[in-house]
Amino acid sequence: MADMSGNVLKRPHPEDEDNNTQKKSRSNNGSPLPTQGAPAPGKVDINKMVAEAKAKAEAVRARLQAAKGPSPAVTPAESSPSPTPPASSPAMSKLEQMKARVAAATGKANATPQQRATPPAPSFQPPPFEDEAMSRGRGGLDVGLHPALLADTTTDSRGGKGRQGMQGKFANRRTESPIAGQKRRDQLDLSGPSMEEIKSNPYFDPSLGPKATVAKPRHSRQLIFNQKGKYIQQAASLRRQAQLEAMKKRIAERARQAGIDEDLDVEKAFLVPAPPAIEWWDEGLVNGSDYSAIDDEKNLKIDTPDSIVTLYVQHPVLLEPPQEKHMPAQKPMYLTPKEQAKIRRQRRMADLKEQQAKIRLGLEPAPPPKVKKSNLMRVLGEQAVKDPTAVEARVTREIAERREKHEAANEERKLTKEQRREKLAAQKEKDAERGIIVSVYRIDNLSNGRNRFKISKNAEQNSLTGVCVMHPKFNLVIVEGGAHSINNYRKLMLNRIDWTENAGPNAVREGNREAHMSWLAAEDEKGELKDLSLNTCTLLWEGQEKARAFRKWLGARVCETDAEAKDVLARAKMENFWTLAKTSKQAEF
Repeated sequence: MADMSGNVLKRPHPEDEDNNTQKKSRSNNGSPLPTQGAPAPGKVDINKMVAEAKAKAEAVRARLQAAKGPSPAVTPAESSPSPTPPASSPAMSKLEQMKARVAAATGKANATPQQRATPPAPSFQPPPFEDEAMSRGRGGLDVGLHPALLADTTTDSRGGKGRQGMQGKFANRRTESPIAGQKRRDQLDLSGPSMEEIKSNPYFDPSLGPKATVAKPRHSRQLIFNQKGKYIQQAASLRRQAQLEAMKKRIAERARQAGIDEDLDVEKAFLVPAPPAIEWWDEGLVNGSDYSAIDDEKNLKIDTPDSIVTLYVQHPVLLEPPQEKHMPAQKPMYLTPKEQAKIRRQRRMADLKEQQAKIRLGLEPAPPPKVKKSNLMRVLGEQAVKDPTAVEARVTREIAERREKHEAANEERKLTKEQRREKLAAQKEKDAERGIIVSVYRIDNLSNGRNRFKISKNAEQNSLTGVCVMHPKFNLVIVEGGAHSINNYRKLMLNRIDWTENAGPNAVREGNREAHMSWLAAEDEKGELKDLSLNTCTLLWEGQEKARAFRKWLGARVCETDAEAKDVLARAKMENFWTLAKTSKQAEF
């Protein structure tokens, strides 16, 4: 590489950087090769070279502006553009060109902030350098520009994601022109979200859309007058409603008086009664019908002669603890077969010794020998040989006598029917003395006569007291007795009887009230058997009572209304079970 004078240009030597001297080329014999037309040795005038570069750059800029046309007027603040690198000329050396470019870059970096804030819009952006020919076209002496200097005049090779993209993305809003901001505000999209966004966003509120943010003009409200007769109609409707409520109350009161309140005020049966004006234990101590009489000391009967409070101590009658009745009887110890045989053998041996002792003392005669066919020859040896037929007949007769005696003894020990009945009754009475248990059953339908017979017959056999109330809606069975009898009856009602079975027409005795009730018949109006597949029996309540409420088993009672059923149960003070049975079925559904 050489300049116009023929001097060979080389990079400066590191040791001569301060003197800005070039490295001299060597000749073949090792001595420095003298240059032709080289400047005189000494210090290079840098300021002069920078001034010449600026002058050449101004000339190139003027020539470019003249080619483009007249430029608009520029304000004084914007009249000093940033220096650009001067055009290369053949007369400039490599060092001069480099210094000129450095000065141009330094001038652009030192530009005022006002100049940098409003840069002139470039009318032409050179394409990125893609080949070596384009890069060399901008340098002097057919030399390409330095990559650091190419960044000032060319776009980044990264394209849309390069420096310009980063500057446009992170540019400060203050540097934007008012016109650009106005255009962006004019182009702001105020349309609502799409249907996909509304469906995917669970927090979308349509009331906060673009239309809601726009101030709406305020309109004056118009006067609204009530129509004539509006409040008169409202008052008339309220009066009709009040009259209807009063009519319902009168109908309910009449129904209660007539005793047909089947489904009215069921909850009132569970209300707790109000406390009395004076308790029974205070009646003997107060002269009056309520506790307000104790305000006067004269009404108190504590120190008076007729007071129930005396100096004497009254000892109550001792009662047996009730829990001892419920204690089960102690059962004997169970023995194994060997132990039972051993005890039997010892007892028979003791009886035999006692009998032998009485025989020796002459208190009892000696029993005749026990002759059997197996020991016939051994016991009656001579007689059996002489007359075997008579001996065999004698032995057979004795065996029959012993058999008859044994059977007669068994018959004597056997109980008669009256004794067995008395013994069973005594056992039931003993079972009832331990405590009275009450069981209440609810049956949906009792159309099957066999089931009605089993209910009554088993209650009598187990010595249970109670009643069976038959109603068109449901049936109620109340039984009370001992624990053993109640247990047997529970197995009958819940396990043994098939309530879904309909056995057909029932033979009802003449004059019985059941014969005239269609809801107790096994057949319907068409003559077909009723479907009892949904018939059930439920144990409503079971518990212990202090004493029996019924004197005997009253049997089946037909009641067509709730009043009749409650009347039957009220004699035993058990009408609350009827209300319980009505509400239990409603609770199931």
